[in-house]
Amino acid sequence: MTGRDHGDGSDRKADHRGSDPNRNTLWARAFVDELAAAGVDSVCLSPGSRSTPLTVAFARHEDIHVFSHLDERAAAYFALGRARRTGAVTPLVCTSGTAAANYHPAVIEASQSRVPMLLLTADRPPEIRDSGANQTIDQEKLYGDAVRWYRDVAEPEATPRKLRSLRTTAARGLAKARGTPAGPVHLNFPFRKPLEPTPVEGDVPPDLPESAVEGREAAFVGVESGRPELDDDALRNLAADLSEPRGLLVVGPSDAPGVDPEAVAAFAHASGFPVLADPLSGVRYGGLVRTAPVIGGYDAFLGERVREAWPDPDVVLRIGASPTSKPLRTYLAATGASQYVVDPAAGWREAEFTATDLVVADPARLLGRLSRLLTGPGDPGWRERWVDADAAHWGIVDDADDAFCEGRVLEDVVDIAPDPTTLFVSNSMPVRDLDRFGAPATTSVTALGNRGASGIDGIVSTALGAGSATTDDLTLVTGDLAYYHDMNGLLALGRCDVEATIVLVNNDGGGIFHMLPIEQYDPPFTSQFVTPHGLDFESTEALYDLSFARVEGADREAFRDVYATATEADGSHVIEVTTDAESSHRVRDALRERTVEAVLDVTT
Repeated sequence: MTGRDHGDGSDRKADHRGSDPNRNTLWARAFVDELAAAGVDSVCLSPGSRSTPLTVAFARHEDIHVFSHLDERAAAYFALGRARRTGAVTPLVCTSGTAAANYHPAVIEASQSRVPMLLLTADRPPEIRDSGANQTIDQEKLYGDAVRWYRDVAEPEATPRKLRSLRTTAARGLAKARGTPAGPVHLNFPFRKPLEPTPVEGDVPPDLPESAVEGREAAFVGVESGRPELDDDALRNLAADLSEPRGLLVVGPSDAPGVDPEAVAAFAHASGFPVLADPLSGVRYGGLVRTAPVIGGYDAFLGERVREAWPDPDVVLRIGASPTSKPLRTYLAATGASQYVVDPAAGWREAEFTATDLVVADPARLLGRLSRLLTGPGDPGWRERWVDADAAHWGIVDDADDAFCEGRVLEDVVDIAPDPTTLFVSNSMPVRDLDRFGAPATTSVTALGNRGASGIDGIVSTALGAGSATTDDLTLVTGDLAYYHDMNGLLALGRCDVEATIVLVNNDGGGIFHMLPIEQYDPPFTSQFVTPHGLDFESTEALYDLSFARVEGADREAFRDVYATATEADGSHVIEVTTDAESSHRVRDALRERTVEAVLDVTT
């Protein structure tokens, strides 16, 4: 922000001194005003006594929408989902004690996946810490190094300097959360009683200057953020290194709010590189597919046989997080190509440790600048090899439509989903099936997932949070264990006015373990890894006021009809698709073998 009026705030708001009956009320109201002035327009609140000053300040602010959550863990994932969809911060407020600890799983995910988050935890007065006082735990640096910044906020005091410090803390907290890399920020607020807006004689001096009460016309501290980029010499050197006949652009899961498809298109045109697009990259679906060679079937055909039959790439440019696909990661590690990992935060997101160079630059700006320096497309035969291989994979999938596996559910969802749709996929098999069976498409599908720490906790809440931030249709595809793990999150359907179509792939346990060697050891495989639960999820229909339908997975036409109807109807819907995990894995393996044969046939 530049050119702002740093006036005394008299034109911005009415005099609040009459409505600030005590120091806690003034303190919280000043802080919330600063967040709103800096662009915060929503908050997730959970009930509790110690957080009363912050809760009241948010609830009374006309420019901030309140999402009320009874469960702090669900609240944190909901806020994570909103930020993942938009890149904007939705603060969280909770009371002291274990309430704050329930944020921790979502904090880890936000940190790992670089999603902005602002945690506002209320705390007891400092002198009773470590005293055995009820509902008092050590909240200082509660989330360790998973946060970008921690601050134990000063105790409320109605003095000009303390209030200026508080407003500055609000600006710094948002700047850190939105920075490079984005992530969680934890501000811990100790409050003494009275916590309610009860008048306390002398708590707010009548002669407190207007500027201390109201701040400035705009945000008290403006934040100007830049983007890291290469200097001209380094850029020209990189462009020369990328001017090879056989190159690849690998776009992994994107940071919120996503990579710029136009920059990817410009680079693809200038370089001639095939674009290997992760389903969570933000470029596998949408207009880019019309104009660039977007490859999505690599998970099904990359492997030792194809690598031995094909020439290796000369150079690979990688942006985003590590790809979902293990075959792709293994392929890249086995080639002798120069690999350039682009990361604006100078992080390292390449766990095979075969990359040769780290490029510290904003990916979109870098791709755009490179596209103006590259001298032209490289080997057209190389590009066509990848395009033909991709077509062969999707041809096998289409021709074998009678061979059912759980991946068919993702194939049908991508095919039928309304345009536009926000599609959230759970970890374990749904995201992997989207990778292998979700073909690139021109429809506007924003595919999201929690791939930072890749847990199955908080999936429902994250999806509903993402849905709350857009007018797109929302579809969640989740497994039965992830659904069970976060059923509390379904309360947000009614309390937060979100509608969703939830596709519940129920294989009665941890189906992904069939992919691991432990499958050969039973016991304990079934009882301790697959852990069948036998739960009937139909009861969630009445509990959360949604519609529920059950279809057999092998009856694809039934699923397609039920899903299409659900996306066109009002309200929220759960479609349970019953499947067998073991047979699904066998079908996936058989389709992969057929794909590899087809790819080798058309490309060698």
